[in-house]
Order: sequence, then structure tokens, then C-alpha cells
Amino acid sequence: MSAGVLVGMFGGLLALGFPIYLTLGIMAAALLWITGTPMISVTQKIVDELNSQTLVALPFFVAAATFMERGGIARALIDATSTWVGWVRGGLGLVCVLGCMIFAAMAGSSVATAMAMGTILVPGMLRQGYDRHFAAGVVGASGTLGILIPPSLAMVVYGVLADESVPRLFLAGVIPGLLQGALIGAWVLYYAHKRSYPRTETVSKAEFWRVNLNALPAFSLPVVVLGGIYGGLTTVTEAAALSAFVAAFISVFVYRSIGFSEIMPLLADAARSSATIMIIIVVALVFGHWVTESGITNAIVGWVEKHELRPWHFLLFVNVLLLFLGMFLEVFSVMLITLPVLLPLLGPLGIDPIHFGIIVVINMEMALLTPPVGLNLFVLAAITKAPLNEVIRGSLPFTLLIGLLLVFVVMFPEISLWLPNLVGR
Repeated sequence: MSAGVLVGMFGGLLALGFPIYLTLGIMAAALLWITGTPMISVTQKIVDELNSQTLVALPFFVAAATFMERGGIARALIDATSTWVGWVRGGLGLVCVLGCMIFAAMAGSSVATAMAMGTILVPGMLRQGYDRHFAAGVVGASGTLGILIPPSLAMVVYGVLADESVPRLFLAGVIPGLLQGALIGAWVLYYAHKRSYPRTETVSKAEFWRVNLNALPAFSLPVVVLGGIYGGLTTVTEAAALSAFVAAFISVFVYRSIGFSEIMPLLADAARSSATIMIIIVVALVFGHWVTESGITNAIVGWVEKHELRPWHFLLFVNVLLLFLGMFLEVFSVMLITLPVLLPLLGPLGIDPIHFGIIVVINMEMALLTPPVGLNLFVLAAITKAPLNEVIRGSLPFTLLIGLLLVFVVMFPEISLWLPNLVGR
């Protein structure tokens, strides 16, 4: 079957309103039937791929993010970071950046980070006279850090598909995540001075210590997750399970924002979110099985070697492709459609899979902010009650900054590889 027919079939199913998992599933089933591949072998392949300890971490991280979003942890982080930088001009914008960076180090989800922080910070910024489009933009852009700063659900999925070390991927995201936070923070300061946004009063020492001590349980979560992994005490899956338990405990017994009667509904929400991701993974594995068995990957590798394609040619093409697909599909769909085809090309081109993983994740951050299907845009439109075009306008400068970060990460692999190589030695 020609590539044109495949693309037409894929686009046609999406245009008819089929969800991505059904689109991939129908395509994979049709292609396997045409090529005469026994379905029993495909089923066995799926079971083998899903029998992954790392993949089990996914629902635990989703559960942890759910409890953190609704359990008072976001409020504690915002109150604490407000005492650090709230007094500068545009301080609430910086509070958003710092709060999202810390929240991202627990949640692993951009949408959860934007929702938790935006629900609290956007009304506060609007009360202080911030422009609505700017308030939406800074929360949306800072929220994307949820999949770049470890832990990250996107990196867990990439690690499973690429058969790469998830802890190394987590480390690779640290420096790019800090650089992105610095870029967003610098723009916040510039724009705040340009628009003369107000300062907030400096809190007393007694209030400073009271608020920060109250936030200590929230700050313990990154220590539990990342300290356990890199201290050699837990695997990624065990750290994810521990983070879910600790997040639930803090929400119920420390901040008391969640009652016992709400635990099961929250777990049900987390299970639904996890199931959505897992279903997409299953059908993508079936599609990937067909791609491998059909010889498409080997043909592409042969074409690359024949034409002596250089790594930068390939990375330029990948960035354009991911940016385009990210405008229409959500993060996991883009990854699961493209990676089975792209990953086998990394070896012949000499591209480090860890470095490539960070490039993919940064592209997925931009996907969260690019219309018409950027999820963070819809989250912020709902929170701010603003038209979608206004949210897009506020997010555009931050999207360009993330694009600038992407250029630097592509050009200088050491930005993402220095820390994992240092720790791995």
C-alpha cells in the first residue's frame, strides 16, 4: 500500500471525527489483514510490550498529579513562592513560573500543572490588573514544564518505546527545563516593567517562615520521587507509587483539602486518564508492529544511507513534522504515531536517543500551545473565560521562546546530555 493511500486513510478517518485510538486501530487492523499477518502474533507482541515495569509507573504518576491538583498542594507552593519573589514588579508572573517548575517536579503532566496553577493564579493576576491574555500565556507556557522537568509522563512513554533508561531521560530534562524557566521568567520581568504591573507587599519574617514551613510537606514530594530514584532506593515505578501515596496522604491528612469520601472518585478519574493513554499505546504498538514487519523502517534506513542524509537534515525534518502534527493531535498521539518510524533511524545517523527524546518532548511542549488543538490553550480559555484567540495571542511570545530553546538544544546536544553523562560515569 502506497504512502499516499496511508496518509489519505489516516486523514480521512480523523476528518470523520474518529478518535485517535480508533483511527490507529482501524488502520493497523486493515494493514495487517491485507498483508496476511496472523493476529495471534500481534496479540502476543502487544502483551510482551505491555509487560513493562516502567509502563506501570504511568497510572501512579497520573494519580499523584490528580491528588496534587486538587489537594491543596498547589496552593501551598504558590503561597511559599509568593514570599520569595512576589514583591518584585510582575511578581505573580514569577510566582507562576517558579510554582509550575516545582509542581512539575512532582506531577509529570503539563495539563495538570496548568490547571492547578492557573485556577489559583489567573484570578489573582487579573485582580492585580494584569492583562488577561498575558496571565493566560504565562500559565500556559509555564505549565508545559510539566513534561520537561522530571518526572514526566511523556518521557516515561518515550523510554518504553525507545527502550531507553527513564532515569537518564529525567536527568536530561533538568537543564533544558531550568533554561526554559529562566527564559519565561525573563520575559515576565520585561513585560511587567513595560506594562507597569504592581508589586505586592513584602511579608514579615514571621509570615515568611510560617508560610514556608506550611509548604514543607509539598516540597517533600520532589525529594520522595527524584531522591528515591537517584539515591538508588527505588525504581521509577516504585517512586511513582510512593509519590501517589504521599500526595494522597498530604492532601487528606496535612492540608485536609480532600475528604475520605473524595478519594475513590479521584482515583477513578486518574484511572480513566491512565486508561486513555494506555489504549492509545496499545493500538500504537499494533501499528508499530505492522511498520516493523512491513519493511518500511528498513527501506527508510536504506534510503537515508544511500543519500548520505546528515543528522541536522533529519532533525530539521523531524522538528517540522512534529510541529505540524502537534497542531492537530495531542502529545501522546503524536509520539506514538511517529516514534516507531523515527527511532530506528537514530543509530545510522549517530543521534543519541536521549538527546532525541528531549527534542521530542520540547516539540510536544510547543504542541500544547499551538492551535487548533493545543490542550493548554483550552485549559486556560476555560479558566480565564477568554476567547481562544486571546489566549493564543498571550501564549505566542512564550511559544517563540520555547522554539528558541529547541534550537539551542538541537544545536548543542550537551545541554541535555551533560547531566546524564556526568551521573552515569
